[in-house]
Amino acid sequence: MAAKGKGSDKDKSKAKEGGAEKGSKATKATQQINVRHILCEKHGKKEEALAKLNAGGKFDDVAREFSEDKARTGGALGWKTKESLLPEFSAVAFDLAASTTNSPKWAECKTSEGYHIIMVEGRK
Repeated sequence: MAAKGKGSDKDKSKAKEGGAEKGSKATKATQQINVRHILCEKHGKKEEALAKLNAGGKFDDVAREFSEDKARTGGALGWKTKESLLPEFSAVAFDLAASTTNSPKWAECKTSEGYHIIMVEGRK
């Protein structure tokens, strides 16, 4: 069964937005992340996507069904630097542990683009 994220994803993203410290272990060591996301304009649609993930859905399949951006590639954004992402997104993504689409670890954040469910596949 898929991981259900780490605790309350809402609490986690709020903590990251309000208190992400520069120079944390994850951001210092990692220059780039290979990241996927599910982007939903509406909160309700994001909640539907989370329900599918919580039920064991593969991240890329859920992204194809629900994401309003990059849906054809399973939400893959590719290798990104911290500076190339929106600050709210970057603060959450660079603190996530790497995982696989079959057993994803994810977190959420809200940006000017909408609601994101974020998963990191690799670091370098």
